[in-house]
Amino acid sequence: MGNRLTQIATRTGDQGTTGLGDNQRVSKNSLRVHTMGEVDELNSHIGLLLCEDMPADVRNLLVEIQHQLFNLGGELSIPGYELLKPEAVLALDQALAIYNEQLPRLQEFILPAGSRAAALAHVCRTVARRAERALVALGNEEAIKDAPRQYINRLSDLMFVLARVLNRMNGGDDVYWKSERLQRG
Repeated sequence: MGNRLTQIATRTGDQGTTGLGDNQRVSKNSLRVHTMGEVDELNSHIGLLLCEDMPADVRNLLVEIQHQLFNLGGELSIPGYELLKPEAVLALDQALAIYNEQLPRLQEFILPAGSRAAALAHVCRTVARRAERALVALGNEEAIKDAPRQYINRLSDLMFVLARVLNRMNGGDDVYWKSERLQRG
């Protein structure tokens, strides 16, 4: 991995380029840099979600996810390198199974609302979907491994499920969409 930053205001990006982990300089507008930014934003939103009250198991899961997203960012910063392992995708699959089992089956669509923690989890879900679109776009232009795309896809699903868990934390429930069609039927 490239040199770690020892100072933040380096001024090396003043011309619109940034350094990757392999010391290569690329445009700050490249697909790779956009994707790194989307993953970083997702990680930041999860950090904000972690400011809320939540069960310890959910908190521990989200902290682990933050570490895995940092691994993903590192992998994206070094073309061809692998930091995010397939086992991380399996861990999300396991978490999805555990938390889905606790929830009632959905009968209708829900709104991204409810408790503050649940609403923040829904924001994380939408940012994860945007990061996934960026990963797919990058993968259409450059070779990337499967695990990053799979991880972000599972993570967006997990954030939806965790929003439902967080809505129920203090006896709450999902906020259901009031479809005109469903109301007529």
